[in-house]
Amino acid sequence: MNMPTLAIIAAAAALLGALVALYVYHVAAVRPALQRLSTQLATHDELIGGGTGASARLDGIERELGAQRTALQGLSERTGELEALSQVDLSRVGFVRYDAYDDTGSELSYALALLNRDGDGVVISSIYSRSDTRTYGKAVAKFAPAVAASDEELRAIEHARSKRA
Repeated sequence: MNMPTLAIIAAAAALLGALVALYVYHVAAVRPALQRLSTQLATHDELIGGGTGASARLDGIERELGAQRTALQGLSERTGELEALSQVDLSRVGFVRYDAYDDTGSELSYALALLNRDGDGVVISSIYSRSDTRTYGKAVAKFAPAVAASDEELRAIEHARSKRA
């Protein structure tokens, strides 16, 4: 074979390879995109032209929108209820056990802070001795006791404050 014949065969092989690659691209990428576009165009034409399925489809969308509005209203009401509850809940709790006296053991005395998210609530202390037990309660506002507090009560309040609600 001479040189011009080889060049023609090489050019034909390159053209055939390019055609095969173009066919594969068409099958893998172009055809699926055209099918999706055709489906969307048919839906558009049906909705605009008032086809038989357009009314049913729009009614379905409207029903779904109504259901979404109802659900949103329910969620808004429930959120309001939960916000109201969060103002009075006792979601922050701090508990400290200790020995109030040297002659007692087992840490039977305690301080318990029960606070809401804003730090309002109460701290309750129980002091145990061998002869009796005394219990005290003190109001707490913004994580500060209303009257003087013991170190254990302050620690209980701090434990409650450090809890993430």
